[in-house]
Amino acid sequence: MKYTILVASLLFAMSTAAEDRPVADADLVQEYKTYCMEIAEDEGTGKLSMDEFLLSCINDELESEGYQPITSVPK
Repeated sequence: MKYTILVASLLFAMSTAAEDRPVADADLVQEYKTYCMEIAEDEGTGKLSMDEFLLSCINDELESEGYQPITSVPK
């Protein structure tokens, strides 16, 4: 029971923290997409599809800069 409460409180804290961060503008997200596409071309995507890899890579970059994650890869 304690474990369930701990997990629930951590998830709540993480979702609240994500909402406190600013939203990145479209140009920045597009720059990260281009960067991540270059990484995918050079190193491959492992077992991920290109969209899965790009979403993960872009969100890693956004998180490192203090922005909210995105939910889908921009066209």
